Amino acid sequence: MKRILTLLFTLAALQASAAGAPPDPYGELSHPVAVLLIAIACGLLIAIVILGHTVIGAIDIFRDRMKKLPLVLLLLAAGQSAFAQEAEQAVEKVSQPVVAGLTDSTFYMLLTVIGLEILVLLFLLQALRILTGITAAKKKKVKAAKEAKPGKPRVTLMERLNQTKSLDAASEEDVDMGHDYDGIRELNNPTPPWWRWTFYISIIFGVVYVWRFHVSETAPLQLQELAIEEEKAAIAKAEYMKNSANNIDENNVTLLADAADIESGHKMFATNCAACHGPEGQGLVGPNLTDKFWVHGGKVGEIFATIKYGVPEKGMKSWKEDFSPKQIAQLCAYIHSIKGTTPANPKAPEGVEVTE
Repeated sequence: MKRILTLLFTLAALQASAAGAPPDPYGELSHPVAVLLIAIACGLLIAIVILGHTVIGAIDIFRDRMKKLPLVLLLLAAGQSAFAQEAEQAVEKVSQPVVAGLTDSTFYMLLTVIGLEILVLLFLLQALRILTGITAAKKKKVKAAKEAKPGKPRVTLMERLNQTKSLDAASEEDVDMGHDYDGIRELNNPTPPWWRWTFYISIIFGVVYVWRFHVSETAPLQLQELAIEEEKAAIAKAEYMKNSANNIDENNVTLLADAADIESGHKMFATNCAACHGPEGQGLVGPNLTDKFWVHGGKVGEIFATIKYGVPEKGMKSWKEDFSPKQIAQLCAYIHSIKGTTPANPKAPEGVEVTE
């Protein structure tokens, strides 16, 4: 108890210091909820001491059963150690209080102490019942009552579901169907009610199914449902492709082969790029784009990155604000299409030769 109170005072002082207030010797322990929880904890602790003393007195009668006591003490010590670690960790946490004016660490610690004390009380009560023979006497009393006054045989849940009936030699005559096969008589043994009701429900379901899907045709069959889902998937795919057209970057761009994309790239090239690279890509201020030599890489992803980010140190601006990713991909497709052409007055090769 002394250790718990010391920890409570420490928590209160730390919380007050964290709030910028001078440490209070009582702190939040003066809170009504804290006072109530501490009173409950103290009351339970007193009950544990009294009950524990009683149990220890009863143990003298059953010394041969005390071989497991070290294990119990070890478990209690481990629980106390775990509780101490949790309390130390709770000191470091500051959160919104569950009870106004009382920190969560103190509140939950007091609840934990009370919970542990209740568990110890239950354990001691059960141990006392066993040691004093109360449990054994109760079992003997119940057994003797059953032997003295046998009641109806216990019916299990499965027997109730199946409506199973026990038959003796006399009652077998009432359910005998009169059929004898090599000494084996046939008795009237109806199917369980759950089986019959399942069968009836399946018949009703079958009638409803045939009417709905084949007679009135108010619901699609499997192949029709598949066609509907495929149509929905195609619409969703088209919408996704439209929205994902601008999700292209230098890492996932692919070479566009459609003639419309190449023509769009040609128009953008003639308007924005021909001033530096020539109307046919032969190179002017910028390098020749029709030969096999490339300064910043000739693969589609490398061309995309060059257009997107530009080469500021060589005077080429970044075009990512002017062109969408889809348009940059179209420019890449056009530039790739003019590789190997022979325009008039081509600029001398620059960079490294790239072979595909």
